[in-house]
Amino acid sequence: MEELEALRKMIEEHDYSSALALIDEMDEIAKDDKIVKIESFLVVLLVHIIKQQAEKRTTSSWERSIDHALFSVIKSNKRRSAGGYYLKPEELQAAIDEVFSYALKEAAGEAFGGAFSPKQLLDMINSEQIKAEVLNKILNYELP
Repeated sequence: MEELEALRKMIEEHDYSSALALIDEMDEIAKDDKIVKIESFLVVLLVHIIKQQAEKRTTSSWERSIDHALFSVIKSNKRRSAGGYYLKPEELQAAIDEVFSYALKEAAGEAFGGAFSPKQLLDMINSEQIKAEVLNKILNYELP
């Protein structure tokens, strides 16, 4: 709220360069918040796909979680008023790469009842194939 008051004051004082700088800063903060949210949904998505590949099975609960995570990534990534997306495909790929090790750790705690370490689970899966699958699912997902 302080930022909006400062912005109003800058505009009233015709300090447009400072106002534009503040708008840029506010936009960057909003984008960072969106990226954190998207990454959180990516972790959920990766966890379930890792478990599917490792255990060579799926459950209706996993499928629902995957669909919910996909829906949430797409919805969170879409810029409503400005149009377009916060993260382009290459940035989504970078985000997937960035959160993969955390998702692997989480999946290791769930897959096979937590019987394997993240390293052991990694040996059971094809991480590059999973990352590509996740990106493909995101890029081809159609909102209901």
